[in-house]
Amino acid sequence: MAELFLNNKFKGEVDDPKRFVSSVIEERRKGNIPLNVNVCYDEESDTVYVDGTKGRVVRPLIVVKNGKPALTDKHIQQLQKGEVVWDDLLKQGVIEYLDAAEEENTLIAFFEDELTPEHTHLELHPIALVGLTTALVPYGNYCHSTKLAIGGKNQKQAIGFYAANFSVRMDMDVNLLQTPQVPVVATIMHEISSYKEHPSGQNIVVAVMGYMGYNIEDAVVINQGSIDRGFARSTYFRPAVAEELRYAGGLTDDICIPDKDIKGYKSEVDYRYLEEEGIIYPEARVGEGDVIIGKTSPPRFLSSMDEYNLASNVRRESSVALKHGEEGIVDFILITENGEGNKLVQVRLRDSRIPEIGDKFTSRHGQKGVVGAILTQSDMPFTASGIVPDLIFSPHGIPSRMTISHLIELVGAKLGAMAGRYIDGTTFAAEDEADLRKELNSLGFRENGTETMYNGQTGEQMQAKVFVGNMYYLKLKHMVANKIHSRARGPIQLLTRQPTEGRAKEGGLRLGEMEKDTFVAHGASLLLKERFDSDKTIVPVCEECGIIAVYNEFKNKSYCPICGDNVEINNVEISYAFKLMLDEFKSLGVYPKMVLESKY
Repeated sequence: MAELFLNNKFKGEVDDPKRFVSSVIEERRKGNIPLNVNVCYDEESDTVYVDGTKGRVVRPLIVVKNGKPALTDKHIQQLQKGEVVWDDLLKQGVIEYLDAAEEENTLIAFFEDELTPEHTHLELHPIALVGLTTALVPYGNYCHSTKLAIGGKNQKQAIGFYAANFSVRMDMDVNLLQTPQVPVVATIMHEISSYKEHPSGQNIVVAVMGYMGYNIEDAVVINQGSIDRGFARSTYFRPAVAEELRYAGGLTDDICIPDKDIKGYKSEVDYRYLEEEGIIYPEARVGEGDVIIGKTSPPRFLSSMDEYNLASNVRRESSVALKHGEEGIVDFILITENGEGNKLVQVRLRDSRIPEIGDKFTSRHGQKGVVGAILTQSDMPFTASGIVPDLIFSPHGIPSRMTISHLIELVGAKLGAMAGRYIDGTTFAAEDEADLRKELNSLGFRENGTETMYNGQTGEQMQAKVFVGNMYYLKLKHMVANKIHSRARGPIQLLTRQPTEGRAKEGGLRLGEMEKDTFVAHGASLLLKERFDSDKTIVPVCEECGIIAVYNEFKNKSYCPICGDNVEINNVEISYAFKLMLDEFKSLGVYPKMVLESKY
């Protein structure tokens, strides 16, 4: 007797659990039980689980009986003619959806020729094992699983043609590739997902070799000539928004050019781009600190008396200006209303992004790297036939990562470019690598993809043959222009008097315990004096009780709140955060006594 659970609730017991399970499956295939009901028998606990709840991940599989798939050639012909559709196959019991629990009791074959009488199901296609972006990786079965996952992940971060109506959208923080292309080596998923509608990379010539250490540690070297011809050029868009909010007492914001008597008025230079209604004009080139939308707001704190006092009712400045490190060209201005009917102004900025040192690039196989050098075309190595690579990839990225798919794509795309056709690189069902090499050889190239190359600087022939071919490369959204950050002096926090945090706020860069050791190791220990005084402050300390004294600015005298003023008080340089900690101790009733010693 096995216990029976329906939707995770105990419902009774069954005498013959295996027969019960098979009869439920049979009835489901006949259409007497809903298709989303799954049944599973756990022999260890002697329990039958029947589940029809929402939120389970289910996947379709072809039913197999006596070693023969239920999907026949006749079905495939009907599908091609459009006589039957997917739902018909489900109703006929040819295909069924299994969840993780029911899959435990199955034996699933990858390919039809692997079927035995023991098999219960057949995969629709082995590529169904992986997700959408991972299925876009060509020759995925020649790649280590970790790098395959990274390859799928990288494609989500690639800059491409994300939407055809981008020109009328106000999207936050988006990039657009200028000349996106469809890959030469594609998979079945490129066709299914209509990848050509939103491509996100370019086919380029790649040479696998070192170049004077500039492509050490996964870095890549790029040809300046390729950049000049438009390689990986993109545009970065981001919006700025301002709305006229309404406040209690009938007060509202006002989008306009602020008057000079307004509290917090910047300077005339900051408002130079604003037109009459307080909004910037299109195609204006703006930089850090420039006001895009002028706005004034009512004063923050109004007491009941102030409402009648016209003199104190001075409005404050609340314009939208560019933050630290931002620049661009005003691309598009939208004036509309928000849900509450208040005026809403959106201004979109665009910034042209040309590849530079530090920008991140990747192939579709998880071989990511940053640009280590940009060489003039004359310095790039070239092949015997005069082909200059667009990018130089380091050979050290291959042995430990085992991304053989990366190398096969180089050969495959090279053949595709020469033969003028697309290459099928679908995982588990790709064109055979041996056939690619054979066809490449018939076109007059070496079958192993290597070519004789010449040093671009000296013109000498290189001793080693260099592996060179075409490849689909992606530019990722991680660009230096968005991340570059440095600071000398700047804004500090009110509480701790330490530098603010983050790039947008012009924040400081932290130096920790380990970074301190590197300075000492380099013989630059005196730098630490400078690095660790971002919040230094001078406080008077009482020699008698060791408590921080009080300095009276008018009398130019210090006195101790405990001992009075007839006691020796000395100024001591400490970190403001330490002074803050002492105050916290005092609030807890702890006496933080500082014992001063002579400095000399």
